Amino acid sequence: MGVDGLEALAALEGRILGVDFGDVRTGLAISDAGRRLSSGIGTIRPGGIARTAAEVARIAVERGAVAAVVGLPRNMDGSEGFRAGRCREFAGMLSEAAGIPVAMADERLSTAAASRYLNETDVRGRRRKGVIDALSAEIILPDALDRLAII
Repeated sequence: MGVDGLEALAALEGRILGVDFGDVRTGLAISDAGRRLSSGIGTIRPGGIARTAAEVARIAVERGAVAAVVGLPRNMDGSEGFRAGRCREFAGMLSEAAGIPVAMADERLSTAAASRYLNETDVRGRRRKGVIDALSAEIILPDALDRLAII
């Protein structure tokens, strides 16, 4: 399989898993088979990049995902820093562990959008930490699905 751009997923049919990878928490979302809708499925905390990749791969297989989209945190000028490299490393491990193609999707403003939403809905404290990553995955995935629809 491997890690590619979204174009590599265009010919596939079926569910896509959205992933907002983090060293502590990783948020997940899944699309429907027709790729019109997506839903958050929660946050996992397995600890470590290898264990996280293995757990996300297990969930991808369990949910019947034919591919995954991992958020790529770019700097505002488009360059990539340490976090982007870590996400690319994770994406490669996920592709290998799940046996599915993985695409990277620009997530520059997904956490900011999630924070704005949580501020507007007055979600604070521990509850906020528990949902922000899943919400970020819910923002990353529909954006990728929209882009896939026009490829």
